[in-house]
Amino acid sequence: MLVLLPPSEGKAASGRGAPLKPESLSLPGLAQARAAVLDELVELCVADEAKAQQVLGLSDGLRGELGKNAELRTAGTRPAGDIYTGVLYEALGLATMEPDAKRRARRSLLVFSGLWGAVRVGDRIPSYRCSMGVRLPGLGALATHWRGPMESVVPEVAGSGLVLDLRSAAYASAWRPKGEVAGRTATVRVLHSQLVDGVEKRSVVSHFNKATKGRIVRDLLVSGAQPKGPAALVETLRDLGFTVEAEAPAAAGRPWALDVVVAEIH
Repeated sequence: MLVLLPPSEGKAASGRGAPLKPESLSLPGLAQARAAVLDELVELCVADEAKAQQVLGLSDGLRGELGKNAELRTAGTRPAGDIYTGVLYEALGLATMEPDAKRRARRSLLVFSGLWGAVRVGDRIPSYRCSMGVRLPGLGALATHWRGPMESVVPEVAGSGLVLDLRSAAYASAWRPKGEVAGRTATVRVLHSQLVDGVEKRSVVSHFNKATKGRIVRDLLVSGAQPKGPAALVETLRDLGFTVEAEAPAAAGRPWALDVVVAEIH
């Protein structure tokens, strides 16, 4: 099983470990594309802070984030799973997992990133600021920059198993499953169900969508479940206590779309 995750805007400070070693990151097929983004991002943030702030879409209150990017090559590092601290990652709770679940996380989770393309949670990286929606002056739109390298790298990582795609739209645009891989890919939408005047109303949630997805991934990793495809995933999630609605795609070679329905949002 391969689980595709978005990063989070919230990030821990860079660690005290050794500086970044690009050659140590997973998915070496992305190395050249990573170097191009890293070089331009560092140069931009060192040479012209005003322009960098505009390019990265940072408010004046976040201008200090530029310093992180300027020091990417020399800052300490920590595992990516510790760097990302947003809602999804809080619910995922990697730090509180037992060793077996942590090993499954290192093997199964792939975090997409505007700077790195994609990394595993065990890859050591510094804290940074660079979303997939950024358009660098030289390289252009990062989502477009990553599409070529991702075309061959991600299917290879996915192998022949289930792909659970929990990325947000911006990160999903950097790689979309096609053909046979798409047929064993499942996406998840979280719906909040509530009774209004005795009638069920459902709404798409945003903030709590991330928390629910984090809990889904945690439960899968902790349970040790290894569903072989989308249909098996539906049954596994139901066994884990989630309310899931899904239908097989009308045509082959398309991802399954799963709705996870929650009565409470937290």
